[in-house]
Amino acid sequence: MLEMCTRPLEKCFRGGGGGDGLLWHMDLKPYASGDYSIAVVQANSSLEDQGQVFTSPSATYVGVYDGHGGPEASRFITHRLLPFLHKFASEHGGLSAEVIKKAFAATEEEFLQLVKRTWAARPQIASVGSCCLVGAIANDVLYVANLGDSRAVLGRRVSPNGTNNRVVAERLSTDHNVGVEEVRKEVVALHPDDSHVVVYNHGVWRIKGIIQVSRSIGDIYLKKPEFNRDYLFQQFGLPVPLKRPVMTAVPSILMRKLKPQDLFLIFASDGLWEQLSDQEACEIVLKSPRVGIAKRLVRAALQESAKKREMRYDDLKRIEKGVRRHFHDDITVIVIYLDHPLGFSNGRFKDHNFTDCTSTPVDIFSLNADEADDSFHVH
Repeated sequence: MLEMCTRPLEKCFRGGGGGDGLLWHMDLKPYASGDYSIAVVQANSSLEDQGQVFTSPSATYVGVYDGHGGPEASRFITHRLLPFLHKFASEHGGLSAEVIKKAFAATEEEFLQLVKRTWAARPQIASVGSCCLVGAIANDVLYVANLGDSRAVLGRRVSPNGTNNRVVAERLSTDHNVGVEEVRKEVVALHPDDSHVVVYNHGVWRIKGIIQVSRSIGDIYLKKPEFNRDYLFQQFGLPVPLKRPVMTAVPSILMRKLKPQDLFLIFASDGLWEQLSDQEACEIVLKSPRVGIAKRLVRAALQESAKKREMRYDDLKRIEKGVRRHFHDDITVIVIYLDHPLGFSNGRFKDHNFTDCTSTPVDIFSLNADEADDSFHVH
């Protein structure tokens, strides 16, 4: 069923974003419990973010994958994690925390096998990784699983009876970033014999002075000793191999029964949260038209980025990929509205077996250049 995730995007999902050739968006699309919207802006030379939404009558899955060191891990996850999750849920009678952990472990193992096959010819593949944020909704129960510092935030109506127009932001995921004191203490406690497992340098905390996130898919050189001896010495000057893994692919998982006052969910890579607070993002969603809402959040983040540099937003839009990374990160945003609890029974879909998957492009710059030439193409 989930092979639909690998199919080309429909031509109606256009890029451009009002003159920004590095912005792609899907304004609004229906699913069983409401509507959803996606947007992504590219800052790196190669887009390292990926995002997808899979919908079916029985479940809805959301994935945001924020890669680092290259795009390979996030692209790999796009074709593995949700299919594993759907497969294991079917085999075990539904979603559960154990099913989710099993899907993450299977994805990590397959990426490890890829590294083993290609490492001799391309050692850099051992240093590629990705944060991984997944949401799953089935039978009015929401699961949120996370590795890294992408974030899921719930917009909840303040008044249960809906008499006011206020929203409260409720964070549903844990930021696995050693810049957070609690996470830093967790990593240090796991490595009592390594006084330099977390290093503060140039105003930033990093594991081994290298990476800020403590959980990911990939980053095999920080998990498997056989892949890090030469690489760590050559790239970072570390004189000895790691004794044991300093990162993990075991996600933190939250399970929550959805309630009538739960209005929407925002799933986004950390590029959004570097510019907007949880509450600011929820206020924008509440007060704005839902068509194009993900794009509106991305633009709000870009406007904040431009403001910090004392630039105009229009000036920022003209900066090319690669150079753009000095101003903001790749940003992926998926907004899921939760206001149609009757789902398929309310006539939103004629075909009750309808399934669909929308994935973001692997390269927005090339996609939009092709569109400008009127020759739409997906890699």
